[in-house]
Amino acid sequence: MKVIRTKNYQEMSKMAAEFILNKINSSSKLTLGLATGGTPVQTYHYLAQDYREHQTSYQHVTTFNLDEYIGLAKSDPNSYHYYMDKHFFSKVNIPTNQTFIPNGLAENLEMECYEYDELIKKHHGIDLQILGLGKNGHVGFNEPGTAFDQHTHIVELTNSTIQANARFFNDINQVPKRAITMGIGSIMESKEILLLVSGTEKNEALNKLLHGEIDEQFPASILNQHENVTIIADEDAIINTNL
Repeated sequence: MKVIRTKNYQEMSKMAAEFILNKINSSSKLTLGLATGGTPVQTYHYLAQDYREHQTSYQHVTTFNLDEYIGLAKSDPNSYHYYMDKHFFSKVNIPTNQTFIPNGLAENLEMECYEYDELIKKHHGIDLQILGLGKNGHVGFNEPGTAFDQHTHIVELTNSTIQANARFFNDINQVPKRAITMGIGSIMESKEILLLVSGTEKNEALNKLLHGEIDEQFPASILNQHENVTIIADEDAIINTNL
């Protein structure tokens, strides 16, 4: 596990964008696993800026998002379909039919989970998976206690995750209680993982990831068993982690 320290969130985001762009520019075909939330927003903005300035092509890129809320339409401003289009997909030339996000309105949610995993397999797996780190160690929506071999599944969100995501909604009661998420087993099958960590509120979680035991009660801990993980973290997240 390689850890890259940056001065602040902006530098972390720029370095992450450069990391992703290096993969895009050096590959004839690339499958990216993408994350949402507050942490990667600026990374997507830097990728959009690069596209405006350099016209980096995404015609050979396929993407799979980690998760989606159950019960929100794609057009809902709080859905991850909307988030990805707003911050990234509409800003670059990636073909729409090469971007995949779980359907939170699927009639058969269990089948949606199964077919999502099969679709990833059809594309020969994810080359680079982008992740954020939850304060309770969740990755995607894989909450504490999720089995490490779990693949794409339906999850009941914990109160801490609902509260953390409430800042994106007008009212905490509007935050969905369930989601579809790529499982930890799915994530660990990625060929390479890029974990982005920013802010003092993630300090304890990062410290536990780097120095704690591997435990299903802290889902991100399993990343210590992946052979190709890079962490880009800012000073606020790294402080007091003995790095």
